[in-house]
Amino acid sequence: MTSNFRFSFKQLTAAVVTALALAPLASQAFDQNSLPEAVRVAPGHKVMLETVGKGEITYECRAKKDMADQFEWVFVGPVAQLNNRQGQAVGKYYGPPATWEANDGSKVTATQLAVAPGGAGNLPLQLVKANPAMGMGAMQGVAFIQRVATLGGVAPSAPCTQAQLSQKQIVGYQADYIFWQVQ
Repeated sequence: MTSNFRFSFKQLTAAVVTALALAPLASQAFDQNSLPEAVRVAPGHKVMLETVGKGEITYECRAKKDMADQFEWVFVGPVAQLNNRQGQAVGKYYGPPATWEANDGSKVTATQLAVAPGGAGNLPLQLVKANPAMGMGAMQGVAFIQRVATLGGVAPSAPCTQAQLSQKQIVGYQADYIFWQVQ
């Protein structure tokens, strides 16, 4: 009986620590008014978490679909650490499929709704609709996720020819991921 209590206490402590680390600062609420309309979250939602993702995106040189003699860098997947606005690690982002996972093990996948230009050399801004969360924890209730303030991450500028076929290139990137819930 004692060991079950200790285990439950450890789980509770971990959940409280994660919740505190994930709690956004009310005085620094995200303002989406400067974003293109396509990637804005509709009224009736509020920010539940703001994170900064820093990581890498892998691209692979492949033949273009239906054009075996032409080649292009194809997105393979991301890996990034998610930090809150205070710089504390609160989760990770990886894929495919695109998955945002909190340190407490709860996670969401999502479906892209819209993109907008992120500036030269930067990934596009993005709005995704979250699927129901897997696992209990911080990702419960996420309705939408925005990718904003992107830096880097675009396909390599290095040649992608038959000589590079199947080679992979890793590109660094950073983006803010804003998690929204229904008010």
